[in-house]
Amino acid sequence: MDKCVNCGKPLSRNEIGLHKRLINRSAEEYMCKSCLAKYFNVSAEWLDEKIKMYILQGCTLFSESETDFEDHN
Repeated sequence: MDKCVNCGKPLSRNEIGLHKRLINRSAEEYMCKSCLAKYFNVSAEWLDEKIKMYILQGCTLFSESETDFEDHN
């Protein structure tokens, strides 16, 4: 299982997809949602909205069944 390159937290598929969409599609190391929020100086809730938007657009990097939307650690 992949872990956040900054804090070591285990990553969900949506967190990996978000990193790929926002940072680098060919990345092999990823940041969790909390670290991405700090990196971009945005809220985790805003990133959740981005994930939902990408899912609605049909982006295959994300999974609708992921339940990490409520986890804003």
